[in-house]
Amino acid sequence: MVLGKLVHLGIDAVLLSAFLAGVKRSTGLTPSIRTDALSDSPNIKKWIDNYLWLGEWTMDTSIAAMASSSYFERKR
Repeated sequence: MVLGKLVHLGIDAVLLSAFLAGVKRSTGLTPSIRTDALSDSPNIKKWIDNYLWLGEWTMDTSIAAMASSSYFERKR
């Protein structure tokens, strides 16, 4: 039961990160997070950068899978 909730929260976190990556790509807007206000630890900035990178990777992988699928077509 606890494992299921952890998996659910993990998937939600990845979806949020992918959403932020999509906003960044379509508008150029990125989260303005002042890590010095959160903590003095340099690990916080690295963690946030890795989290946002995960969203970029998720977007790239999803787009590549959709582009190679016959269920999706590109319209411009």
